[in-house]
Amino acid sequence: MYRSPIIRNVKESNKITDPRKKDLTPTELDFGPVTFLIPRHFGFCYGVENAIDIAYRTVEENQDRRIFLLSEMIHNPTVNEDLQRRGVEFLFETDGTERIPLGSLTSEDIVIVPAFGTTLEIEAELKEKGINPYQYDTTCPFVEKVWNRGSQLGKKGYSLVIHGKHEHEETRATFSHSADHSPVVVVLNPEEARVLAEIMTEKRPLEEFERWFGHKSTEGFNPLKDLELFGVINQTTMLATETQEVMDILKQAAAERFGEADVKDHFADTSDTLCYATNENQSATYALAEASPDLAIIVGGYNSSNTMHLVEILEHHCPSFHIRDASEFENGEKITHFNQWEKKMVEAPNWLPSGKNPLRIALTSGASCPDVLVDEVLEKILSLFPDARSVEEVIEPFRV
Repeated sequence: MYRSPIIRNVKESNKITDPRKKDLTPTELDFGPVTFLIPRHFGFCYGVENAIDIAYRTVEENQDRRIFLLSEMIHNPTVNEDLQRRGVEFLFETDGTERIPLGSLTSEDIVIVPAFGTTLEIEAELKEKGINPYQYDTTCPFVEKVWNRGSQLGKKGYSLVIHGKHEHEETRATFSHSADHSPVVVVLNPEEARVLAEIMTEKRPLEEFERWFGHKSTEGFNPLKDLELFGVINQTTMLATETQEVMDILKQAAAERFGEADVKDHFADTSDTLCYATNENQSATYALAEASPDLAIIVGGYNSSNTMHLVEILEHHCPSFHIRDASEFENGEKITHFNQWEKKMVEAPNWLPSGKNPLRIALTSGASCPDVLVDEVLEKILSLFPDARSVEEVIEPFRV
């Protein structure tokens, strides 16, 4: 139900012409007065497709039982709303606020763990109710890879720095799994990494740690002691380049504190945990930005971290609009989009620049966005150009 007649053909064609995924040049769909630039990599990743497959199969096979999701399975409202229409209920809001008490569940109920994973504490509560939290587990394999790497380091006595948004479901889950074996602290961005580095090298007083990180670290975390041996892991949907920058900042602090020659004895290289799908999508988005679009449309949930990072990349190059789906257009005269910096919806009148022929529009989506929603956005924009070539004509060379 989430496959698309337009984008699917483009993606399948690219798989054939570029099987090794080396070419990041965007595909150009030339409709005459408007050309859409489609990145080489975007939309559903393996982890999301796997989660959707498990969730819908669970609903199909258990029509006589109550089915719950711990929280949004993925950050896409279309998918989540469809599951709710099929009778699935959410136990928690995305921020962790309880919607339905776990105490009201019985051993006959089914609970689906979302793609972000969940905390050890919630796992334990479910087991106490006689519910196996792993029977219908949609946790992304790359999230689990991060957990496993953290566990390996924990067994060797390492502390962990998590690059992520501490209130995000995935980061809460990663924090819980990591705190089971290691001292842990969460940093949001390179700016916070620099603050932590300065505390670690005693350029800032130790007392500042509590103000900056006390609410997102394990109890008693001492950066002077606990960062003598540490590694950096991440929320998989963060900007990969930013995670690398966080790593570099903290590695340099370790080198400054312990000496360049001994830095490997104090800082673990964890770059192998960065999610391949996030890397591919972000690299393709940089290439999309360099293709000189006049504007960009990014489709995805408004609480989707990976989608917001795609917007962040593109908005440095052209006017960029983050929309949920085609319903955010109003007769072509204005577009309603999400401003992640102000955290609110914004109306943009006259969003289509005039005097451009052809108008070049970059069109992409987040990892939790079905391709069919991108199709609908493309067709909605096309409807504003009555002289445009037909979809059938433009897509014909891409059919496989």
